[in-house]
Amino acid sequence: MSDPILTVKDLKVWFDVRKPGAMPWTRPRKLKAVDGVSFDLEPGETLGIVGESGCGKSTLARAVMQMVPVESGSVVWLGEELVGLDTRGMRRHRKEMQMIFQDPLASLNPRMTIGQIVAEPLKTHYPDLSADEMKQRVREALETVGILPNMVNRYPHEFSGGQNQRIGIARALVVNPRLIICDEPVSALDVSIQAQVINLLMELQKETGVALIFIAHDLSVVKHISDRVMVLYLGNVMEIAPSAALYDTPTHPYTEALISAVPIPDPKLEREKEVMLLDQDLPSPVDPPSGCVFRTRCPIAEPRCGDAKPALADRGAGHFVACHLR
Repeated sequence: MSDPILTVKDLKVWFDVRKPGAMPWTRPRKLKAVDGVSFDLEPGETLGIVGESGCGKSTLARAVMQMVPVESGSVVWLGEELVGLDTRGMRRHRKEMQMIFQDPLASLNPRMTIGQIVAEPLKTHYPDLSADEMKQRVREALETVGILPNMVNRYPHEFSGGQNQRIGIARALVVNPRLIICDEPVSALDVSIQAQVINLLMELQKETGVALIFIAHDLSVVKHISDRVMVLYLGNVMEIAPSAALYDTPTHPYTEALISAVPIPDPKLEREKEVMLLDQDLPSPVDPPSGCVFRTRCPIAEPRCGDAKPALADRGAGHFVACHLR
């Protein structure tokens, strides 16, 4: 096994929040969006990240990219610590770490042509390239994602959602990154277009060897594209395992609940399957439960679950679980 290109250790991202109408001198409370997440990423690997809305998936992605302030913890990229680097220090790594955003149209500047959009990273990271060299690399990137070169002078609003997402992928690929973070890149697209974008990402990964962090709500999509899957809940890792092992033998009760809700294509099996329903709503990250953050909704919780936060324990074969009872 090769050395990881990315190592995240005990990463915490907390935000100060005040109640509506609170006085300016009122002490803010801490919203723990990410609360001690650790993982490694191997070269060419795809790590899927799943969890409910508000569990910290997107915040974690932005913290890895140093786009939000980090409370504490470590993000090591190719042996160099990123936490604490200034803008100039991070710029050296931006061309190696790119991001694809959730809303295809909103992530593209409507005043720029797609040629200008895809060329923008080249102007930032490779300013010594000639105009002809930039045009050539833009054409190659667009052709790679299935956009014809004669469309470079069109604007984002002239394309469909799927095409705009392909343009976003081309913008990320044009600098030949080693990591692309995909923040729910298909959630705003139709099912048929989702499949096209997912297959495109998988093909590009085979061709270039780029590593992916793939964030999504749809567990069936994550299973299809991921080598490993990490399950987040209230900013904490509940379980992380190879994709097949996690889907075939989920260990954490929260993972079991998520997987039980995945639709089965066979109508007969879908009617017969048992869905694990969770009690109560998702707690507030401003006031999370003590001990195990999942205990207030867990069907097997015991009094001791509220005493201490469970460590992410190694169950063997790359399978880690944070649960006192499993």
